[in-house]
Amino acid sequence: MGSIRDLNILKWFNILYIEDDVDLLTHTKDVLEDFVHNIYTATNSKEALQILQTHKVDAIISDILLEHENGIEFLTFLKNEKNICIPTILTTAHTDTQYLLDAIKLKVESYIVKPINIKELLNTLHDILLPIIQQKEIKKTNNIIKMISVVTDNKQVDVIKHIINNLDENECFTASYSEIMDIINISKPTLIKLFKELLEKEILVKINYKTYKFNEIALLGVAV
Repeated sequence: MGSIRDLNILKWFNILYIEDDVDLLTHTKDVLEDFVHNIYTATNSKEALQILQTHKVDAIISDILLEHENGIEFLTFLKNEKNICIPTILTTAHTDTQYLLDAIKLKVESYIVKPINIKELLNTLHDILLPIIQQKEIKKTNNIIKMISVVTDNKQVDVIKHIINNLDENECFTASYSEIMDIINISKPTLIKLFKELLEKEILVKINYKTYKFNEIALLGVAV
């Protein structure tokens, strides 16, 4: 029996789905869009490349045999010619050994044999994207430790944890002093002093009213 997976993590990711069977493409897209942040679709490599060049894509699902082209060859092109390496799931109606060998050579993360089982597809997406979440958590923890080394007051540490834990996908934090004080019992002068210090050290960069961008680069020289 497999372990229970938290499919909520898929909400953080954008998926590109390449399939020349329009009915299958539409049906699978309709299901996946309830689970992922964005689902982009393409029926051929030309459309897929345009999407990759204009959108952030975290994982690719691609049929091996597209109309007049080969999904593995397209992925090889992306890797070798465009230096695009994105976690990929191949779908195939064929269990031909050569296809599987080609996929292994390309270090494709996984493959699914058609007809597509949606539960299997979602679980496989979870498995190939979970390491990205784990790396982000490690990075987040390291950043918290580094920021804690900058200040020592416990309330300030709580604010820093709040900032880190509420960064959006663009590494931005949005809240007013009052909103922060509603959550954390800290005086306004202390809070203002903390933000002033973080801004002076360029750890936070003010974008506009209530919005600050976290600048990880400013922490590179901080010893832990």
